[in-house]
Amino acid sequence: MPRREESQNWKDVYYTSRDGLRLHARHYPAEGSSRRPVLCLPGLTRNARDFHRLASFLADPLRHRRDVYCVDYRGRGASQYDPDWRNYSPFIEALDVLDLVTIAGLHDAAIIGTSRGGLIAMIMAVLRPTSVGAVVFNDIGPVLEREGLTRIIGYVGRVPIPANWEEAAALVRDMNKRYFPAIEDEEWMEIARQWFNDENGQPTNAYDKALSRSISMLDVEQGIPEMWPQFMALTRVPLLVLRGEHSDILSEETVREMAVRHPDMRAVTIPGQGHAPLLRDPESISVVANFLAETDDFRAAA
Repeated sequence: MPRREESQNWKDVYYTSRDGLRLHARHYPAEGSSRRPVLCLPGLTRNARDFHRLASFLADPLRHRRDVYCVDYRGRGASQYDPDWRNYSPFIEALDVLDLVTIAGLHDAAIIGTSRGGLIAMIMAVLRPTSVGAVVFNDIGPVLEREGLTRIIGYVGRVPIPANWEEAAALVRDMNKRYFPAIEDEEWMEIARQWFNDENGQPTNAYDKALSRSISMLDVEQGIPEMWPQFMALTRVPLLVLRGEHSDILSEETVREMAVRHPDMRAVTIPGQGHAPLLRDPESISVVANFLAETDDFRAAA
């Protein structure tokens, strides 16, 4: 039988994209909450499970009591694969997220965007400004570093499927320990269960391998287009930038330039982690929760 996380404190939400795909999100409900809702957007090959600890903390009725939605993009997690790999693009995925925003009745939400999720947040701010009320960038910005992109392109779609969960934990640890020395060995099993789907008790792909065709279209040598114009669409809302100490995607130089251009931004370095911080340690969760509490005050004063 598939393993269940301690006790299920979320509701599975399924909806149909405008081109007919069945998409999935998790909803961690906080009934009657008047606090700013949260929308969590994962990285390129990641899924809603990445945010379980953070979402559980934010939705806890004895703590922050917020509605939290965590997205599975098309071709990831429990969402349907797209038969056309060309649709695995931040723009199409932003449209899918905005469909969820409409269905869930979200407005002025706090967007927590890990890596690709941050790019999607910028696109959302351009397409529908009222959907975004505050933003947390998790190791992402308008400029992506070549070294990190090259590394990501090198492994997407090429990671072997482990024979069992013990192999999965070892694989995830071996691939990431260099960038995440702060993660204890016993944590890698839980992380592996986030990064792989569970099929009849065995690990299997959590994303469509055709994603590799999509990102292979990037010409890293020629340089990736910068997203400063889209970033400027966020200057009207509070922004928190988390950067992994060992990140190879978001440089310290880019963070400094973001702070110059954004009048209400703060930046925090997450020690002992790389791209992207896992948002599962108490310190990271506390930083995000406190920032969101402050944005509630901002919302009330606006």
